[in-house]
Amino acid sequence: MHTFKTFLILSHRYIGIPLSFMFVLWFVSGFFMIYTGGMPKVTPDMQIDGSEPVDFSAVKLSPAEAQEQAGYDAPAATLRTVLGRPVYELGDPGYSSTFVFADDGQLMQPLSVEQSAKLASHFLDIPVEQFNFSETLEDHTDQWTFTVQRDLPLHKFSVDDGFGTEVYVSAENALVSTYTTTQSRVLSWFGTIPHWLYFEGLRDNQPLWYRIVVWSSALGCVSAVLGLILGVTQFRKQVKPFELKRAIPYRGLMRWHYILGCLFGITTFTWVFSGLVSMEPWDWTNANGVQLSSSALTGSELELQQFPALNTVDWSQVSEYPVKQVDFRRVLGAQYLLASFTPTTDTLGGKRDRLHQPYNINGQLQSQSALVDPLSGRVQAGFDAAVLAAALDASITEADITEYEVLNGYDDYFYSRGNQLPLPVMRVKFDDPNESWIYVDLNQGQPLSLVHKYSRVERWLYSGLHSLDFAFWYSKRPLWDIGVLFLMTGGLATSMLGLYFGLRRLKADVKALINKVSRKKNAQELPHVA
Repeated sequence: MHTFKTFLILSHRYIGIPLSFMFVLWFVSGFFMIYTGGMPKVTPDMQIDGSEPVDFSAVKLSPAEAQEQAGYDAPAATLRTVLGRPVYELGDPGYSSTFVFADDGQLMQPLSVEQSAKLASHFLDIPVEQFNFSETLEDHTDQWTFTVQRDLPLHKFSVDDGFGTEVYVSAENALVSTYTTTQSRVLSWFGTIPHWLYFEGLRDNQPLWYRIVVWSSALGCVSAVLGLILGVTQFRKQVKPFELKRAIPYRGLMRWHYILGCLFGITTFTWVFSGLVSMEPWDWTNANGVQLSSSALTGSELELQQFPALNTVDWSQVSEYPVKQVDFRRVLGAQYLLASFTPTTDTLGGKRDRLHQPYNINGQLQSQSALVDPLSGRVQAGFDAAVLAAALDASITEADITEYEVLNGYDDYFYSRGNQLPLPVMRVKFDDPNESWIYVDLNQGQPLSLVHKYSRVERWLYSGLHSLDFAFWYSKRPLWDIGVLFLMTGGLATSMLGLYFGLRRLKADVKALINKVSRKKNAQELPHVA
């Protein structure tokens, strides 16, 4: 038993010396991430917010004519404004697009530096004279753009606005890809960057970055578990008469490290374990559910030839706000226009939900929008759940629907603290081996997410344990804040004490090693006496 305890102590000590630094780093950066979110980015909602309204009187080409100019049948199409001119963006989401000016049918070329400055000027509502060209990122990203590599090349500008703004404009995609300020960069350096080790040189080497994060998290789990075991084995239960003060075998700061470790060790373990789960190191988290085809609820592929000229729609009846983007949609075999607009103008700096779900959910952070019948100009009020469910059932042949239900509120797997995911939705359950669920937006007739039994488990092991986003308190702030900050403070204090004792032990060990080497060297240098 003595040998086992010694093994536990030495293992916890020497694994904990480097890991206690990582724990302190994770906790300190976690405080910032709670209130600042992730890396600076421009969401699709912000893209629409910062866009110019579409001047429909200037639209001379029909969608079919624009497609003819592009030279191929586009699976997706959008109408928006670039530098004061209406433009059709034709292509497949996630891939390169072709841009056709809707006023004269000319293909739009990549933006020049001057044009990029004008686009960013309107987006940020800052005079173009305050923009200074910095560089063009042709085939590489930097600290702030590694998540938008598909937008390369990027024209980078610094802005004389008193906020240290730096903005990146995608020349090919004609949009503001990312912008940062001094404040957002500093907060990222205190929050997301150290928390996820998002350092430019390291993040560029994705395999190395992945291994470092996974192994540091795994060793952190080992260190936390060893600490919890020591909390039990070191406790003097045999003290008679029993007295809690005498049952704890430490004094001074080590006593506090022991007490705090016992109190906050479990939550510290769950945080580092859920961080490990977020990296998906096990193949079971990548299992597939039912095969949901892109045409499951559309009826067939998008046919731009079926859309009439856009000047047939009375857009003032669609929205009291200027329409900034029109997406061409097909739902249940019928054509629709999805008109997006911004009810207010002060949205770029607004607080947005970070949406912790470990699986992808479409429709996140959308601006206000309306689905319009292009023939009548009327706004579509929504779709019948039974009709959508029947379409899904017919499209998915490897499984049958066991249940579908209309949700007017969020559940444990489709949720948003800031109410930024669409409602109502239909939840459809299937009898496939992985027990797939599909969530469908009833207003737009679009599938939002597909989750299966393994991703539902991952939801609790990752988001549940990492963000503590349990329904009983997640939306009841400041109750959630008080609880989480209390637990994080306890974990940070435990880790800081561990780091202090680890560095002190390391200093003593290094000093002892130096003395040992010196003694050995001196012994070797003594003259030999016959």
